[in-house]
Amino acid sequence: MKKYVAEIIGTYALVFCGTGAIVINQHTQGTVTHAGIAVTFGLVVMALVFAFGKLSGAHINPAVSIAFALTDIFPKKELVPYIISQLIGALLASGSLRLMFPESVGLGETIPAGSDLQSFILEVILTYLLMLVILMVSQNDPSVSQFTAIAVGGVVLFEAWFAGPISGASMNPARSIAPAVASGNLNSLWVYLTAPILGAVLATFSWKYLK
Repeated sequence: MKKYVAEIIGTYALVFCGTGAIVINQHTQGTVTHAGIAVTFGLVVMALVFAFGKLSGAHINPAVSIAFALTDIFPKKELVPYIISQLIGALLASGSLRLMFPESVGLGETIPAGSDLQSFILEVILTYLLMLVILMVSQNDPSVSQFTAIAVGGVVLFEAWFAGPISGASMNPARSIAPAVASGNLNSLWVYLTAPILGAVLATFSWKYLK
């Protein structure tokens, strides 16, 4: 249960801080800035991997858990409890933001700036790169794996920075589901349910080949 609680807390922190930065940026007419939002996502992921990496792996992302389940690293029987825990944490976070900022329309949801296909392709590529870095660094020798939190947080930061204005740079179904449900806007949600999972799965096959 400690692993599941860690995933609940971790995903709550990710969604609360990351989408919270978006909500507060809108609420304060842009004081956080787009760069600040990207940095918030990157730093919170970095902190969570440092905090919960040894306990639960700090997946905090259903796409990551699904990809890990395709390897020998993560027991397949843990997949469903992990995803449920992540969704609980994400929904609680968006619910907290809804309570504090009832005037917020989107609650930091991810919506394609262009076509759904454009954001779908972008999210596949973004999640592929993220998952590949997670696997290549975390499953390396200790001299490299000790920097997993920094590497993963850095990827989230730079991807959110450059791709956020187009697709929202979700790379995480739970991160997109929660604000969509809390705000009642499910438009284009399919993009953020399917693309991150596809990208993460493709990265797993690439990692197996490279390994």
